[in-house]
Amino acid sequence: QLQLVDSGGGLVQPGGSLRLSCIASGFTISTYVMSWHRQGPGKERELVAAVSSTGGVTNYADSVKGRFTISKDNAKNMMYLQMNSLKPEETAVYYCNAWNRRDVYWGQGTQVTVSS
Repeated sequence: QLQLVDSGGGLVQPGGSLRLSCIASGFTISTYVMSWHRQGPGKERELVAAVSSTGGVTNYADSVKGRFTISKDNAKNMMYLQMNSLKPEETAVYYCNAWNRRDVYWGQGTQVTVSS
């Protein structure tokens, strides 16, 4: 079965950290651009960070630059998002995404809640 499974969300206090993981099954992520997106309550889904197929190039939304780090391990078929200094307004469901010219896959989403 071709799918992405994301995990690692939870409840964290403002200023805290979480590490999200995304594992692919049924396909190899080495030929895919991978990314993390999030959708907060009453908001549209937005791009948070992206990484190239080789893992050598990364891009971030301005709001997370310097605090979030995206990475991928092609050998393990996994992608990660390290999130530091989290803010309450970053409470959202976070989704991983894999894209190339033929296919697009989405994870089921993992809830991140930033609250004291």
